Amino acid sequence: MKNKQLKDFVLLALFVALIVLLGFTPLGLIPLGFINVTILCVPVIVGTLFMGWKNGLILGLAFGLTSFISALIKPSALVATLMAASPLCVAVMSILPRLCVPLSAWGMYSMLRKDNENLAVSVAAVAGSLTNTVLYLGLMLLFYVINGIDAAPVLGLIGGTALIAGSCEAIAAAILCTPILAALRRVRKQ
Repeated sequence: MKNKQLKDFVLLALFVALIVLLGFTPLGLIPLGFINVTILCVPVIVGTLFMGWKNGLILGLAFGLTSFISALIKPSALVATLMAASPLCVAVMSILPRLCVPLSAWGMYSMLRKDNENLAVSVAAVAGSLTNTVLYLGLMLLFYVINGIDAAPVLGLIGGTALIAGSCEAIAAAILCTPILAALRRVRKQ
């Protein structure tokens, strides 16, 4: 039993390392002209579907902490404005949505996996990715308002990011998660 626990721990550590690598290097971004599509949800979703929702929460936390550290080091213009008003709001905005990613992905996967495994993985990937986008940007907007920052000038930017980047990220997650998870499962059987 200890051998399996060690293997699970090492695999979890590898997923966390991958999240950190993608989060702090350009490898985690797919440039599409005027926007960058992040694929940081992919290791969280794949790890969750491969190792369970409890390990997924650890991966979601790693994603959230990586995002918060990035916001401290090199915030975007939208995040910098909020950071000046409330670093605590930025921490919540960075971490809470990423903790919800594995829960939504696992929930969707659990509901659909009996019918069609590949479809369940793809839908779970889309659900996890959209959970991240909607909650992150939604909390950003909410925290702008709570902190008395005029949200009107950034409303279009947040909406456009949600629509364009969010949909691209969801598609990328669906495309990437299914074959990666299938490959991991084949390796596990061997």
